[in-house]
Amino acid sequence: MLGYIKDLRKEVGTRPLLMPGSCVLLFNKQGELLLQLRKDNQCWGLPGGSMELGENLEEVAYRELEEETGLKAKDLKLLRVYSGEEFYYKLPNGDEVYNVTAAYLCNDYSGTLQKQEEEVADLQFFSPFSLPSSLNPPDAPVIKNALVNQEDT
Repeated sequence: MLGYIKDLRKEVGTRPLLMPGSCVLLFNKQGELLLQLRKDNQCWGLPGGSMELGENLEEVAYRELEEETGLKAKDLKLLRVYSGEEFYYKLPNGDEVYNVTAAYLCNDYSGTLQKQEEEVADLQFFSPFSLPSSLNPPDAPVIKNALVNQEDT
């Protein structure tokens, strides 16, 4: 977590915050989805994170993907912006957020997988038909929607 949200937390404690951010659904040539095992809740989720002051949502997606996975997106396509009651989440540390998340699709990327030690326990590609059962709660509806859209294309 970068500075902006951390600074806000000093002022508001664990009270609910609106958390704008982005995530990336990165698919390899075999159609497998990249997921990361999060250290904070031991769930598999999408690379992504919160917006910093002055960033746009696409910049967040590019930055977070590279920071968390070592991969650089060559192209991102906006899937959808998600928000609402379904995207409320209470983090393991007690912080409450209402996520507003821009989800991007990526099929064209470069680099070598390298996890960010601070936040990521593991990185793996999964077949859409054999996803792990322990999906990060705010990411689960995004993943399900993206897989439906992938089937339609």
